[in-house]
Amino acid sequence: MTINGGISFWYATDRTAPAAPPRAPLTAHATADVVIVGGGYTGLWTAYYLKQAAPDLRVTVLEQKFCGYGASGRNGGWLYNGIAGRDRYARLHGPDAARRLQRAMNDTVTEVIDTAAKEGIDADIHRGGVLEVARTPAQLTRLKAFHAAELAFGESDRELYGAAETRSRIDIADAVGAGWSPHGARIHPLKLLRGLAAVCERLGVVIHESTPVTEITAGKAVTPYGTVRAPHVLRCTEGFTAALKGQKRSWLPMNSSMIVTAPLPDPVWDRLGWSDAPVLGDMAHAYMYAQRTADGRIAIGGRGVPYRFGSRTDNDGRTQPATVESLRELLFSFFPVLTGTEITHAWSGVLGVPRDWCATVTLDRATGLGWAGGYVGSGVATANLAARTLRDLVLGDSTVLTALPWVNHRVRGWEPEPFRWLGVQALYAAYREADRRETATRRPTTTPLARLADRISGRH
Repeated sequence: MTINGGISFWYATDRTAPAAPPRAPLTAHATADVVIVGGGYTGLWTAYYLKQAAPDLRVTVLEQKFCGYGASGRNGGWLYNGIAGRDRYARLHGPDAARRLQRAMNDTVTEVIDTAAKEGIDADIHRGGVLEVARTPAQLTRLKAFHAAELAFGESDRELYGAAETRSRIDIADAVGAGWSPHGARIHPLKLLRGLAAVCERLGVVIHESTPVTEITAGKAVTPYGTVRAPHVLRCTEGFTAALKGQKRSWLPMNSSMIVTAPLPDPVWDRLGWSDAPVLGDMAHAYMYAQRTADGRIAIGGRGVPYRFGSRTDNDGRTQPATVESLRELLFSFFPVLTGTEITHAWSGVLGVPRDWCATVTLDRATGLGWAGGYVGSGVATANLAARTLRDLVLGDSTVLTALPWVNHRVRGWEPEPFRWLGVQALYAAYREADRRETATRRPTTTPLARLADRISGRH
């Protein structure tokens, strides 16, 4: 029987969770040098790097439920070098600036792995790279264009495979090609998060859980239990940003859903391959993402209900039965040998999507207000780069990170309701229909419907 919700499968398999008591909420007004709103990857990495650079700095983290409740505890466990908005930054600031951003992301994968090892965080990390597969002629055309673009942005160590070589690495039905990059690793996202929170506390970071922040203004973060005042207030709330006063239209909380199989026996893995455990994606418009977990399962995700009216978020990860069924069908489509395999867990989470689909890091020196996010589903590694950049901005240092083109990028808000809801529903219906047409026609070009959806959405 599939467990639906309960935050995520990662919570069910992190054996440290029962031993971790909840952290105390804020109980009175307080002061700090830096107050960070949000106890996910961005907030905790920022706290970590600030305390590493300036041990005497008083850093407080305020988390509305518990650390890792949001996307940091529900994602697909892809630690990789993708960053939202790179192509737009190339158009705005030139290709050299975008190459610097990409090199920083490449290095970030190694930074996370090395820091986890240094701090003794066991997060089931395995660096098998990223394999992105094409299953239709149109997907193969996009894959080849993507491969060429990555080479142009300096990723000279990536590889392009034909159908036979792809299936020799992972036996995926209908695979016609794939691209592989070494800049990726599988992780257990919650183990990384919990380990990072523990390290932060050892460094002296104060973390208050069960402390929702209702408003952020210059010099303070307001909660029902007291106000924390600080010269710097950093918003690290990603997909939950819309709940803050005045932020309803800043970042759209996009839903993503996942399922995971029961552990697969060795003969099945022998049939599938996947021996070096790269994380797996595809070139569909409504794309999927998957990993081979450390305990021998397949976790696979994609879009279900893409957005809830009024920027609402889900209830503890529960997802619609129709979404669970569509992901089950997607899994069996990729791996027919798994047909009938038990699905043990299903869950959902939200990610932050800016109107121009560009991740950003910002600090207003006049007010001390800063934020980072809008990762559009690529936040596991990007949050670390954002945190190191926020550290430098807060400390007033001019570095190679503060000169990257995503720093202090501004974007307009999303449309008001009901236009926001109608637009997102129509766009993802268009992407699903585009995938269906490309599969049916087998033409080597992207359907015009998808190109139109890309223009309207702002993705390209």
